Amino acid sequence: MTTRSENSLTALKRSVEERMEADRMRDVLLLLEGLVNREETTAKIILDCLYDVGSVHLINQKASCRHLHGMMKFIARMSKPAFRFFALRWFKRTCPKLIADWLHSKVIFQKLSDQPSTDAVQDVTSQQLTTALTKVDNCSQEIQRLRFQVRWLTGALIGAIAALGGVVTLWLASGFVLEPSPRSHQPQSATLHEQP
Repeated sequence: MTTRSENSLTALKRSVEERMEADRMRDVLLLLEGLVNREETTAKIILDCLYDVGSVHLINQKASCRHLHGMMKFIARMSKPAFRFFALRWFKRTCPKLIADWLHSKVIFQKLSDQPSTDAVQDVTSQQLTTALTKVDNCSQEIQRLRFQVRWLTGALIGAIAALGGVVTLWLASGFVLEPSPRSHQPQSATLHEQP
């Protein structure tokens, strides 16, 4: 009978501890979310720094022609605001949970046999990073395509305006030259009468 009550007491203590742990980790998550929301400019600066470093490395790895590096880096600089917008939303939605889970894993002090293998963790992290980079790359390609279309349409619009301006100018110029004024062809007669 005493072992049964000891087991129920131990289970009750464990239940209370687990509930307290869940509450405290929820508090940590809420605090991290609040921190990210309050320090949005800091998060933007961190994302900008990561984008600068990552874009240079990505361009150096993917662009085989060295002559394209300058243009690609210019495009990367121009697409930075779009990246910042999407990355900040992702950061606010995802990072507090990731950080809270990571901190939780650091304070539970699991035995070595209980911990997942570092290879498995690295594989999962690598897959998540690859997925995120693929999304960023797709967004970057879409932005580049849209920028090309905007440049093309801008050029076409400028050409159309120039052509229309030339036609209007020729029309106005030919209108004044082709239609002579009626007064210019009438001979001037002497209107002075001699007085007797």
